[in-house]
Amino acid sequence: MILADKIIRERKKNGWTQEELAELMNVSRQSVSKWESAQSIPDINKVIRLSELFGVSTDYLFKDEIEEPEFVDTEEVAGRKVTLAEAHQFLRLKDKTSKLIALATVLCMLAPIPLIVLGGISSQYPHTLSEMIAGITGLLLLLLIITPAVAIFIYSGSQTEAFHFLDEEIFETEYGVTGMVRERQKAYHGTYTRNNIIATSLCILGVLPLLLSSFTENEVYIVIGLATLLVIEAIGVAIFIINAIRWESMLKLLQEGDYSRQMKQEANRTNGIAAIYWPVVIALYLGYSFLTNNWHTSWVIWPVAGVLYGAVIAVVKLFQKNN
Repeated sequence: MILADKIIRERKKNGWTQEELAELMNVSRQSVSKWESAQSIPDINKVIRLSELFGVSTDYLFKDEIEEPEFVDTEEVAGRKVTLAEAHQFLRLKDKTSKLIALATVLCMLAPIPLIVLGGISSQYPHTLSEMIAGITGLLLLLLIITPAVAIFIYSGSQTEAFHFLDEEIFETEYGVTGMVRERQKAYHGTYTRNNIIATSLCILGVLPLLLSSFTENEVYIVIGLATLLVIEAIGVAIFIINAIRWESMLKLLQEGDYSRQMKQEANRTNGIAAIYWPVVIALYLGYSFLTNNWHTSWVIWPVAGVLYGAVIAVVKLFQKNN
């Protein structure tokens, strides 16, 4: 396979157009077109740059007899550096998985609807549908809907597993990464704001069907109103999820907001506190509940512990700042 064919294959594998590759290479689109049509050959520096972008060895690009790419592990144990190709790949994966995660979340939110509706029908018309059949059928449908949702969650997580370090580690970016991400962020900002407005409006208006159905005593209408509420809320949540994942993927590469270097350092410190705090809370909850048998009131420990944890973290951060 000649160099021209390899450039075409690797470019398409990364999902880039000739214009996008030309921008990454700092050349014209015509240059890329000539390389791919074998009308010209890139110089040695350009080939090295191509190998870095594609994540393959220069031997693979130079030698026609090497048909399969020899991937180069550019990841360092310390001081990781995110290349432009990796940044493009990360954003592309996040765009893909945002839709999958939104779909899985929607399935989870819609899963109880058959159980709710069938329960309402059996309650209003017990001679038409027994409570047992309604319950069993509803639970079966719930499990059938939840199962693919869980599979989608697992698959989505595996797709971006290689980029998990962006959440927790401090890293450097190759020249051009920050500029590329900021351009995308600027272009997406209007869409981000609009989607948040739409999603918020849906979540607020979603209660209307339930409110309207409350004027009737027919339980079927009430559960239909509740089911409609869940559908509208699910659409709103899906928009929120897609919007947030896309926006946060850019913040991760820019190391801004919740993913700034300072926040990562603070998170590393507070993780140790959480590892001690929550096991202690669990021990207190179980100990108190078993000794007093007050399971109906011991649940209060959890909201109190949640509020107290926030206070503990705030005190620790204040102490660290003063020191």
